[in-house]
This record gives sequence, structure tokens and C-alpha cells, in this order.
Amino acid sequence: MLRPELHAATINLPSLLLRLALLVYLPWPAPVVALEPVCVAPDVYAFVGDNTEATPENEGFVANAGFIVGSAGVVVIDTGASYRYGQAMIEAIRRVTSKPIQLVIITHAIQDFVFGAAAFSERGIPLLAHRMTVDLMKTRCGHCLGNLRKILDEKTLAGTRLVIPERAIEGSTTMQVGGRTLDITWLGWASTPGDLVIFDRTARVMFVGGIVTAARVPELRDGDYNGWLHAIDTLRSMDAKHVVPGYGPPISPKDMERTAHYLKDLDARMRQLYERGAGLMEGVDNADMDDYAQWSLYPEQHRRNALWRYLQLEVEDLEK
Repeated sequence: MLRPELHAATINLPSLLLRLALLVYLPWPAPVVALEPVCVAPDVYAFVGDNTEATPENEGFVANAGFIVGSAGVVVIDTGASYRYGQAMIEAIRRVTSKPIQLVIITHAIQDFVFGAAAFSERGIPLLAHRMTVDLMKTRCGHCLGNLRKILDEKTLAGTRLVIPERAIEGSTTMQVGGRTLDITWLGWASTPGDLVIFDRTARVMFVGGIVTAARVPELRDGDYNGWLHAIDTLRSMDAKHVVPGYGPPISPKDMERTAHYLKDLDARMRQLYERGAGLMEGVDNADMDDYAQWSLYPEQHRRNALWRYLQLEVEDLEK
């Protein structure tokens, strides 16, 4: 773009025309997925992903993240799947407020939530997670990044690297950050060992990470079945008005029960098949649950969940 202080006499006209021609005829690079914060409540925002799986088309923007604007600063919850996404988050936050970002909280160790952290860390913004999330990130998130590189192109993942949070908590705590009071709650092993829930007392908004999904089949791979149901029961007793799930649009507190219903129905179905003597693959092949067939990822994720729940039932049987 020409600077307004340049006079026509100083412009190299042939060079300018050549540049304009190149702009017209050369293909534009693929656009960055637009990050438009959704206002969940006053001063509380969510970046709502497309609730599917990572693809080159969505650039890995599938999960939710968010931020809370206090009187003195900003708290960010989760960071997306790439450095580029983290940068886009920062740019979007700057369009809302000029207050400094004071803390980033990572709710759990799943690739869709952790790899934007480098964009914040390089600016000196501290990262916080539960100790078991930190341990899980150290153990496997390098492998997760390798898997992402098989899906997303190098441009999308440019600069993406694993950054381990330097602040780890062991349990629940209440923090004053940026002029807001936040209850950071660990409810035990639920969807992952280190799930954290962030509750903003002022707006009564909960960010629940992987414990709750909206219109999407949750992933059981890292979950503890009983602990997960206990966590959802506890969340229902908290005084929230709005809930930001890990995936899908913001929901009301009563809608959290849909995730619990899925878990219970899956358990009942697999337990029925297991107890009548169905083998592993026979059980998986007969695990259809039509009530959830319209949820995102149902064909592939539900089948994987059926396999995991069957194997968990085998372990439970051996431990009796």
C-alpha cells in the first residue's frame, strides 16, 4: 500500500504498474481461518471451532478457546492447534482490548488445545495447567504434533512447537488475575487425568475443556468413565449461567447432561454386548446408537469409543 506522504513525482510508475499486475494475476495464498470472538457474557469471549476433525481446509480450527477481560488484564483459556492459530487469537484479542494478556490456562492435554501456546510464551505470557496435563504433554504431545503434520500443511504449522507450561497446579485453586476472580477446579480424572474447569465468578461463565462437548461425540481414549460422570454431576451444582464446552457452541448448564447421557448409553450398550458374550469386534460392530448418529464424528469416533469401553469392561472384570 502506498504511503500518503509519497508524491506522484517520486513514484516509479512502470514498477508500480508491474506490481499491480502481479497482484491481479498471481494466485492469492490460502486465507487464514478467520477468528471472530463470540461474546458469551460481558467481557467473556469464545473462539468457537467448526466441531469436526482437523483438515487442511479448516487449518485445524476445530476446538474452542476463549478469553476473559478483567479491569487490569486478560486471561486466555486454551490456545488451539498451531502457532499460527495462537497468533490469530492474540490479534483477535487486540481488536477487543488493549489490556495485557496476563495468563494462559490450558485445560487438558489434547492437540486441538495446546499447540498455539508458543505464540503466547514467546511474548513472555505465563502458561498454567494441571501437573498431570503437564506430564501428559511431555509424554505424548511431541507424537501428536507429528500426527498433525500428516494432516495440516507446513504453512499452517509454521512455527508450531510444543511448549510445556511452566506453572503447574496440583488441585483446585482460586486466583485473582487481571482484576477477575477465577475458580480453577480439578475434579479428578475425567476426560483426561488433568482436566481443569475455569469459572469466572463475575459473569458466571464456565470453560469446561474436554469434560463436555456439544453435538459432538466425546473421545474416551484418555477418560475415566466413573470419574467423568462424577465431574459432570459436580459441574451441574456450580452456579454457572453459561458453559463453553471443549467443542461446539456455548450451551446452558443443563445441556451438559447430554454428554453424560452419551457416556451412560454407551456403557449400557457395551455392557449388554459384553455380558452376552460378544467378542471385541462383534461388540464394536453392533454398538450403533441412533440417538447420537447426527452428532459430529459419530461414524468414526463412536466406533473407537465402543472399542475402548469394551476393553475397559474387560479390565474391570479382571479386577473383580
